[in-house]
Amino acid sequence: MGNPDWLDRSRAAIWHPCTQMKHHDTGALPLVPVARGEGAWLYDFDGRRYLDAISSWWVNLFGHANPRINAALKDQLECLEHVILAGFTHAPAIELAERLAALTRSELGHCFFASDGSSAVEIALKMSFHYWRNSGRAEKNRFLCLAGSYHGETLGTLSVADVGLYKDAYAPLLRQADTVPSPDSRAAEAGERATDVAARAAAALEAYLAERHDTLAAFIVEPLVQGAGGMIMHDPHYLRLAREACDRYGVHLICDEIMVGFGRTGTFFAHEQAGIRPDFLCLSKGLTGGYLPLSAVMTTDAVYEAFYDDALTRGFLHSHSYTGNALACRAALATLDIFVEDEVLARNRRFAKRFTAMLAPVAKQASARHFRHCGMIWAVDIDTRDPDFRLRFYREALSREVLLRPLGTTVYFMPPYILDDEEAALLAERAAAALDAALT
Repeated sequence: MGNPDWLDRSRAAIWHPCTQMKHHDTGALPLVPVARGEGAWLYDFDGRRYLDAISSWWVNLFGHANPRINAALKDQLECLEHVILAGFTHAPAIELAERLAALTRSELGHCFFASDGSSAVEIALKMSFHYWRNSGRAEKNRFLCLAGSYHGETLGTLSVADVGLYKDAYAPLLRQADTVPSPDSRAAEAGERATDVAARAAAALEAYLAERHDTLAAFIVEPLVQGAGGMIMHDPHYLRLAREACDRYGVHLICDEIMVGFGRTGTFFAHEQAGIRPDFLCLSKGLTGGYLPLSAVMTTDAVYEAFYDDALTRGFLHSHSYTGNALACRAALATLDIFVEDEVLARNRRFAKRFTAMLAPVAKQASARHFRHCGMIWAVDIDTRDPDFRLRFYREALSREVLLRPLGTTVYFMPPYILDDEEAALLAERAAAALDAALT
C-alpha cells in the first residue's frame, strides 16, 4: 500500500497526541506515514524521506535502526523480555541502575524505574511528599516550579507546570503549585549578562523559600533549558544558587532532566555544569536511545533510608506493570555503551561549533530574535503575528525533506547525535529556506 491508504486508516483509527485532529483532515497539519527509519532519516511508503531534526520528540540520540542497539535487543529477546520487578530482579535492570549511579559518583545511588517522563516526575513528587511525612513533617506537602515550566501531562505533572496550552483546560482537577520567576537569559537588561538574570531570579526564589519553606516539599526545575515552554535557556549559576537556597531552607531540589539529560546540553547530565547534585533526578527520553519507553528516578541515601522500615505503609508502594522492562533496560545499556565507545560528548562539542556557524542565515533572518544555543539544542524566536506560523513553517520544512516542529513562534533544532556535515548543511540550508517561505 502507498501513503494514501495508510493515511486514511490512521485518521480513522488513531487519536494522535498533541494534535487538533481536524488539522489532519484539512491538511493544515500534514500526517506523514513512516515505513522505516535509517540513521537521521525517516522514509514514507512512497520512498520520500525526512531528516528527523527533532530526534522524534527529543528521544532518538543515535539514529533510527541503530545497528548496535538492534543487536543488543535481539540478544536480549533470546533470554528475557520482561518480568515483574516486585519480588524479582534481572541483570539488565541491575546493571543499568549501577551504571546510572556510577555516573553520579554514587551520590544518587538508588534508582526507581518507571515507563515515561511524566511517570518519573510523578514519582519524584510523591517520594518528596512521602519523605517529609515519614520524617514527621506532613505539613511540607506543596511544590514550587519556574514560570514557563513543563514537566509532563499527567495531573500531578500539570500541577507543577506553567504552560497554559497544556494545563488550563484541566485547572479544576489540579492542586496548583506556586511559581517563581524563570532565570530566562532573554530577560537580560542593557549591560546585564545571563549570570545577572540568574542571580535576580535566584533572589526571588530565596525570598519565596524564606517565607514559605515550612510547607514546601520540593522545588522542581528543568536544568539549563526549559523545553516545551519555548527552549528557555539559563545560566548554570542559577542552579548553584537554587541548590544553596534549598539546602538552607530544608527543601528538596528535583532536577527534571527528561529532555536535557544524556548529553543534550553538552555534559552528560545538565546539572553537572553547575557542580551540584539534586535530591531527585528524573530521566527518560534519550535513556534508551529512543527505542523503548523507560524512565528512572534517582535519589540519595537519605531519601531511601526514610522509607526503610518494618511498616509497609512507610514504604514507597508506587508501581508500573512494565517497571524495569528487560528489553528497555538492555537498550539503555547499549546506549550508554555508545557514549563511551564513540566519545560522544567530545564529538558533539565539535559538531555544535560547526552547526552553529551553519545556522547563521537562520539567526540573521530579519524576523529572528534571541538566537540561542546550549549543547545540542538550538533555538530562535520569530517575530510574527501570524497565528498559523507554526503550521506554516512545519509544512514548508516537510516539503523540503526536513522534520522541524516549532513551539509556537520558537523554531528549534534538536537533531540526533549522528549527523554528518553534509546532513547538517542540508538541514541548516533548508530550514532557512522554509523560514523565508513561511514568512512570505
